[in-house]
Amino acid sequence: MTYQNILFQIDKGVACLTLNRPDSLNSLTADMHAEVAQVLTEAAETDAVRAVVITGAGRGFCAGQDLNDRNIAPGQRVDLGESVKAFYNPLIKRITGMNKPVLCAVNGVAAGAGANIALCCDLVFAARSAKFVESFAMLGLIPDSGGSWHLPRLVGMARAKGMAMLMPKITAEQAKEWGLIWEVVDDEVLLETVMALAEHLATQPTLGFGFTKQAFNASMTNTLDQQLALEEALMRKAGFSEDYAEGVAAFLEKRTPNYKGR
Repeated sequence: MTYQNILFQIDKGVACLTLNRPDSLNSLTADMHAEVAQVLTEAAETDAVRAVVITGAGRGFCAGQDLNDRNIAPGQRVDLGESVKAFYNPLIKRITGMNKPVLCAVNGVAAGAGANIALCCDLVFAARSAKFVESFAMLGLIPDSGGSWHLPRLVGMARAKGMAMLMPKITAEQAKEWGLIWEVVDDEVLLETVMALAEHLATQPTLGFGFTKQAFNASMTNTLDQQLALEEALMRKAGFSEDYAEGVAAFLEKRTPNYKGR
């Protein structure tokens, strides 16, 4: 299928989504949201897809919302809550709720919602030239796309407030130091590195990765007793999985396991 605002392909168990409006730093429009929602749903529902990669075309990852897409006259009031409800909240839920690993290759600037979309992924790799900017404050807005939830948990309240109010350009190295991302990679090998890791993860017990995501996400609000109960429930499911049986058999037979993600 041909898309107007993205690129999408599935190969070797990996679905790769590329935001493809490079002339506008891949800023988000309603049409792009629709295409992204379609392919992420496909990736989530396709058994052959075992891992997902999200990246951007050109010199930036994503500059957030394209303000030109809203056609707002100077001084006109607009209900931004509707935009968040219709587009950004479902997008974050699709990524965080997907029961398979989602990797992000941040190839340049990630600003506003673009930064928070990247940071909600499971494993975030940034090009050495990449920068993260919580740019909402310049328009009198708050960090959306899960930013107000993820940032304090990733870097602590003090740094989260500084990022939101002072809007510093956080370098890739600083992002790694602060715990925002997993790794910094030289620009010229970023996508190659991330795709290779995604292809490796696609051969692993991805059902268990999905359970791990569920457990970690729930731990942010669960009590210890609730989390222990969830661990019990998820371990029960994992123990009945084909992947667990295959992993044990491969260990005992001293061979490489052949996981199926189920």
